Amino acid sequence: MNLITKHNCKGRLIAVEGLDGSGKSTQVYLLKRWLELEGFKVFFTEWNSSVLVKNATKKGKKLNLLTPTTFSLIHCTDFADRYERQIWPLLCAGYLVLADRYMFTAFARDAARGCDPEWVRNLYSFASLPDITFYFNLPPEIAINRILEGRPTLKYHEAGMDLGLSTDPYQSFRLFQGMIHEKYSRMIKEFDFISMDASLPVDVQQHTVREIVKEKVDLPAFKHRARSGL
Repeated sequence: MNLITKHNCKGRLIAVEGLDGSGKSTQVYLLKRWLELEGFKVFFTEWNSSVLVKNATKKGKKLNLLTPTTFSLIHCTDFADRYERQIWPLLCAGYLVLADRYMFTAFARDAARGCDPEWVRNLYSFASLPDITFYFNLPPEIAINRILEGRPTLKYHEAGMDLGLSTDPYQSFRLFQGMIHEKYSRMIKEFDFISMDASLPVDVQQHTVREIVKEKVDLPAFKHRARSGL
């Protein structure tokens, strides 16, 4: 049973999803800069950034203490803290809220780690659905090549090494991210994702993103209003 519904705030919530290396963070950053330069009220939030649990998450990862269940719960705590302190209040205040990853990341990753999908979804039942969700669709093989262009090694958990899928981090990444890719693919229709071809040039993707936002959001309503003189 899906308990998650749309919000009724005057703001709009735009989320981006995709595999590590899909380019989603680049796209949401470019969207944010464009909206800011155009004078719109914008707030940005990203996955695993709550000061409440950030240090605990980092320590747990470093010492390899996190089981799939504790991984899921700590990320939900991060999300809940940001949702209640930032996302929801700013939506109600009439902002364009941009989220680099939303609860769909948990739906995909936690299920790939073996958590019960319904249990995970119930954890996030307090949250509203985004108004627009861009899913940057990219095969894991291309994603791994992009990541390695920027740094020499894969991170332990992004490669799914804690799951024991393979002793080779590159093969483990392909297997783990392949499972996540499959979970995302199943959500496209269910949650009305806008599926983007993440293999296209950055500027081509960004043009499409902006056009879709202009079509689906009444942007003039989000302009900063100049204060009138006394």
